[in-house]
Amino acid sequence: MYDKTILVVDDEPRAREGIKRALEKWASGKHRIMTASNGKEALTILQQEKVHVLLTDIRMPEITGLEVLERMNEEEVSPVVIIISAYPDFDYAQKAIGLGVLNYLLKPIKKSELIDVIEKAIHVSNKKERERVIEKVIDDKLINAFDQSSQTREPVREAIQFIDHHLKQDLSLKDVAEHVHLNPSYFSTLFKEQMKLTFSEYLTRRRMQRAKELLITTRMTVSEIAEECGYKTTKYFIRLFKEMEGETPNSYRKRQNKGVSII
Repeated sequence: MYDKTILVVDDEPRAREGIKRALEKWASGKHRIMTASNGKEALTILQQEKVHVLLTDIRMPEITGLEVLERMNEEEVSPVVIIISAYPDFDYAQKAIGLGVLNYLLKPIKKSELIDVIEKAIHVSNKKERERVIEKVIDDKLINAFDQSSQTREPVREAIQFIDHHLKQDLSLKDVAEHVHLNPSYFSTLFKEQMKLTFSEYLTRRRMQRAKELLITTRMTVSEIAEECGYKTTKYFIRLFKEMEGETPNSYRKRQNKGVSII
């Protein structure tokens, strides 16, 4: 399975194949390198495949590189884009930057320069994927709790860190209270007062958030995710997940990952 898909678009066969060979040698099988000989072919691939990095010539017959970018934006297709051109055209470059292009390379492209820019594009792509995951797994009640936590007293802040680092373990209120050297009853009251959530609700929501993240970003089985999130039985995890999300973990994974590659 490939980590990323990189699409090279150039109407010049020699340039296109040269870039492809250089990238395949660099990728060593880790990333998939695809090619298109014109803008129309590129748009078809972009509609059918999840492309993470697009490297396209700017001047091509019929559909130019800029027109490809404009149509991508209309359809909300969002790979990281690198423009290549044999012409140092300022107007083209300025418009490309306005369309969100990461970089503008002039032909002939040095191999070291190409690899450097592609590695930066992969980094940007990873960052965009992480941001999308965060948007998908966001829990408003946890966000509000985290906002509250900036004003919490030290024992509760320490408790939150301890919980987050031990989600896989069988955590009880008593365990966490002992860790922060407080009486369980007092800790329970303090936690709810400071976080606006009970200890139990915070722990469950945090585990569900972690479960959703793993469902989107990994190929772990539901049983493995249940264990990773601190649940002793898969059956109980699935029931709890369905109660909170309105669907099973597998249904959630399929819906969220539809048309999206796993990081």
